[in-house]
Amino acid sequence: MAKKKSSFLKKTIIALFLIVLLISLLGGYYAYKSIYQSNVNLGDKKSQIIYIPTGSSFDDVERILDDNNLLNNRTTFEWLSEKKHYKNAVKPGKYRVLAKMSNNALINLLRAGIQESVEINFNGLRTTSQLISRVCKRIEADSIALTNALNNNNYLNKFGFNKNNIQSFFIPNTYQFYWNTSAEEFLDRIAKEYSKFWTDSRKKQAKKIGFSQNEISTLASIVQGEQCCDNNEKKIIAGLYINRLKEKMPLQSDPTVIFAIGDFSIQRVSFEQTRFNSAYNTYKNTGLPPGPIDFVKGSSIDAVLNYNNNNYIYMCAKEDLSGTHYFSKTYQQHCIYAKKYRDAMNKKGIH
Repeated sequence: MAKKKSSFLKKTIIALFLIVLLISLLGGYYAYKSIYQSNVNLGDKKSQIIYIPTGSSFDDVERILDDNNLLNNRTTFEWLSEKKHYKNAVKPGKYRVLAKMSNNALINLLRAGIQESVEINFNGLRTTSQLISRVCKRIEADSIALTNALNNNNYLNKFGFNKNNIQSFFIPNTYQFYWNTSAEEFLDRIAKEYSKFWTDSRKKQAKKIGFSQNEISTLASIVQGEQCCDNNEKKIIAGLYINRLKEKMPLQSDPTVIFAIGDFSIQRVSFEQTRFNSAYNTYKNTGLPPGPIDFVKGSSIDAVLNYNNNNYIYMCAKEDLSGTHYFSKTYQQHCIYAKKYRDAMNKKGIH
């Protein structure tokens, strides 16, 4: 009888052991699946971008994932987020979620804040309002905060600018930002890029030719308005305008009139338009305008810093409308070129 009881006890212990082992194996398999098996559903897509705004909670993250139908199993995502302490470590940003990602890979990505960068450039922009619109479509920076900053002279003064010349601050280039960049962080980064561009050699050259950095940028914006692409001709135009400034002659630049009016579709400036009342109108005012009329390329700034030392006073676009110019030392020669240009514009019906 004792042997039978002992045998039964052994069988019971073995059975219990096997049950516990089976439960452990099932639990381990469930844990493995929850951690390492794919839990991201993207259909036929290879990846998808999600945005987690600043100040988001874990519940917000789950809502974003749900809104994009990204999770096959929300419960396992929540379980592992708890185990990996992600619920209280949410980081804002722009994230690229890959197809068939596991919970472990997804949580590691989000918890570490491994963001996709955002590209921003200022090419093709003419006004600060256009800049604000572009920037705030690309990063999280609040448009109102950025607008207020760019119109606050006390704030801009720490960078050495005011709201009239702030366009000098932005050197057109392609820059990488994190999506969750604030307006203040954006401007601090631009300040670093501006300092990088204005090397000691550029500062020394500006001082040598008798202009401040802001004045160089303002003149360069006018040169750029006259010639967008040909860097050699930019140098000639810069020399011509510097001659006019030395003679205290008005620059009489059509692009300044267009900027003053604010209608960038104008193809031909009329006499009436040159009478437009604005500090930026260089037909009515001598010297440089209060600030740039464009976001100035580095090549345009360098063209002014290394201007062609010439005796030209007048310039006129060529009649082939190629964007290049005739240059003259005398008004009489200029009038000959100007007639050719007027005739070409009239022939094309551009008024």
